Amino acid sequence: MSSARARHILVETEAQCLELKQKIEGGANFADLARQHSKCPSGQSGGDLGQFGRGQMVPEFDKVVFSADVGSVEGPVKTQFGFHLLEVTDRVD
Repeated sequence: MSSARARHILVETEAQCLELKQKIEGGANFADLARQHSKCPSGQSGGDLGQFGRGQMVPEFDKVVFSADVGSVEGPVKTQFGFHLLEVTDRVD
């Protein structure tokens, strides 16, 4: 079964998500920004969601995690929770 490990930053607006993505692309540390800005409890651990299988996350999230290149920062991804920046840190297909 496919599994992945990812981290994310959850914020309320698309604009904030895009601003954080620009900072990461400019060299800012993903984990540091997650600790400072993410509304998800995982923010305290740098946004790390741990290992999970296909179908364990909301569909919008799942689609990106199981299609994006490992190490790329994707988003904004809109879900019922808000806007996410996602980084796939590992995946086993």
